[in-house]
Amino acid sequence: MDPRQTYSSRLAERRKELARVEQREDRLSSARLLSVFAGVVLGWAVISGPRLPVETLALPIILFVVLVVAHVLTQNRRDRLLRAIAFYERGLSHLTDEWPGTGRRGDRYVDPDHAYAGELDVFGMGSLFERISSARTRSGEDTLGEWLCHPADIETIPARQEAAVDLKDRIDLREQIAVLGEEVSPDLDATSLEAWGKGPLLLQSVIVPCILAALGLAGLFALYLWLGTDVGGLPLATVILIDGAIYFTYRRKLSAVLTTADHSAAELGLLSEVLARFEREEYRAPLLRSLRRCLATDGEPPSHRVRKLVRLGQLVDAGRNQLFIPFAFLMLWHVQCAFALERWRRTSGEHVGDWLRAVGEIEALLSVAGYAFERPEDPFPEIVEGGPLIQAKALGHPLLPPDRCIRNDLELGEAPRLIVISGSNMSGKSTMLRTVGTNAVLAFLGAPVTAESLRISPLTIGASLRVVDSLLEGRSRFYAEITRLKQVVDLTEGERPVLFLLDELLHGTNSKDRAAGARAIVGGLVKRGSIGLVTTHDLALSSIADAPESRAENHHFEDRMEGDEMIFDYRLLPGVVTRSNALALMRAVGLDV
Repeated sequence: MDPRQTYSSRLAERRKELARVEQREDRLSSARLLSVFAGVVLGWAVISGPRLPVETLALPIILFVVLVVAHVLTQNRRDRLLRAIAFYERGLSHLTDEWPGTGRRGDRYVDPDHAYAGELDVFGMGSLFERISSARTRSGEDTLGEWLCHPADIETIPARQEAAVDLKDRIDLREQIAVLGEEVSPDLDATSLEAWGKGPLLLQSVIVPCILAALGLAGLFALYLWLGTDVGGLPLATVILIDGAIYFTYRRKLSAVLTTADHSAAELGLLSEVLARFEREEYRAPLLRSLRRCLATDGEPPSHRVRKLVRLGQLVDAGRNQLFIPFAFLMLWHVQCAFALERWRRTSGEHVGDWLRAVGEIEALLSVAGYAFERPEDPFPEIVEGGPLIQAKALGHPLLPPDRCIRNDLELGEAPRLIVISGSNMSGKSTMLRTVGTNAVLAFLGAPVTAESLRISPLTIGASLRVVDSLLEGRSRFYAEITRLKQVVDLTEGERPVLFLLDELLHGTNSKDRAAGARAIVGGLVKRGSIGLVTTHDLALSSIADAPESRAENHHFEDRMEGDEMIFDYRLLPGVVTRSNALALMRAVGLDV
C-alpha cells in the first residue's frame, strides 16, 4: 500500500461520511423539536376537549424517546468520525513532516540521568516518542516509553519485528482502535489500578447479597402498597428504617468500595474496547498469537470481564440520578452495587495488572506497526549475535525530512572500534552521532531504521552530546561532562558491549589535559570491548587513531565557501579535516576578526 494514497483516500471518505452524519444529526434535532411541539398540541387537545383519549399522548412520547436514542447514536458516530479524521490527518502529517508539536511528547518519561534518552531526542517535542506513538491509553504510552529506554534482548527484537509486519497493513484495526472512546486520562496510575484489583476484599458475604435483593423487592412492594392500596404507610416506614440501618452499618465500606471501584471502572472502559477489538483479529506473528491466547481468563475474554465492571460503574452512576435516588434508597441500590463490585474483584481483580500490561504491549506494537507502514522504504535491521558490530549502508537520521536527510555508510566492529570525527562548526558531526544512536534505539525497539541496510549486534547505548552547566547545582560544564563520561564508562560493567557517542570530548578544559584525558577515556572504553564515535574540533585528538591499540580511524566532514555563503555537504569522508570555518563564520555574522 502507498501510505499517502491510502491515508488521503480514507480521509476523504471519512469527511464525506461526516458531512452526511451531521446532516442527519440536524434533521434529528428538528424532528425532536417537532415531536415536542406535537406533544404540546395533543396535550392541549386532550385537556380542552373530550374528543381525544389520554392514551394519544403516548405517541409523541414514544416518538420523542426514539428520536433521542437515534440522536445519541448519531452523535457517537459523529465523534468517532472526527477521531478517524484526526487519525488520518496525523498520519498525513507524518508523511509531510508537519508532525512536530502535534502529538504526545512523553515529557513525563524524561530522566536527566538516563544514558541516552536526553541526548538522542527520545522524548520531547519532535522526538522519537512523539513521532511513533499512537497509543490511546496510559498503559500504551508507558510501555512504548519503557521500550525506548530499555533495549530489548536478541530474542524479543525479531518477535516484535514480525508483529509489526503482521500489523502494519491492518489499517482498519489501527483506525478502529484510534476511534474508540475518549482517551484515558494521562494521570491514570496503572500501579494503583493493579493494587486495587489485588487489594483485600471489604465485602465478602454470599448470603447478605441475597438478603439485600429480597429487601430491595420488599421496598418496591411496600411503595406499591402505600400508593396503590389502602394498606397505608406502615410497611413502607418499616422498610425505610431497615434500609437506613443497613446504610448506616455499611457506610464506611460503601464509601471505600464505590469511590475506588467507580473510578477504576471509568479508567478501564477504554481498555476493554481495545481488548475487544484486538481479540477479534486472527494473527500470523507468534508474539501476537501468544498475547491473544494469554489474555483469556478461565476461557472468558478479558474484554467481557472488564465490560461487566464498566456496567457496574454505570449502575452506580445511575443511582446518583436525582429522580432515581428515592427508589435507589428503597432498593438498597448502592449496597447491592458495592457487593457486586467486590464479587467482580474477587473473580477478576488479580488479572487487572496483566490486562493493563497486555493493552500496553498491544498499543506499543501498533505504534511501531504504524511507523513501519508510513516508512515503507525503511528496512528492519538484522540483529546479529556476538559483536560488537554496526554495519550500516546509507544511514540517515529518522527525524529529519527526506530532503534534508543526508545518508552515510558506517562500520564499527573489530576494526575499527572507534571513529574520531573531525570537522568545522555546523558540518554535521553531532548529527552523525545522533543518527547512529537514534537508529540503534529504533533497532532495539523492533522498528524499521532509516538506512538501506543495517546489521547490528545487541549494544548498550551511552551518549554525551548535550552537557550543560547548572547554576542551581553549582556544576560547571566540564564537571557535568566528566560526570556523564563516568556514567558511560560504568555501562561497560554490564553484559552487553557499549556503543559510546561522545560529542566534543572534554571540550571544557585545556588542550593538553583534553588530549591526555581523551586518550585515556576512549582507550579504556575500547579495551573493555566497546565501540563508538567521538567528535572534536581539536585536531590534536585525531592523533588517538595513530596508536595501534586504539583500533581507531579518522573521518571528517568538509565545508566550502561560495562567495559569502558557507556550504556543507554533510558527507562523511576518511581522514582528518584540513581546514576550519571558525574565522569565516565570525566574519559572516559581522565580527571584525
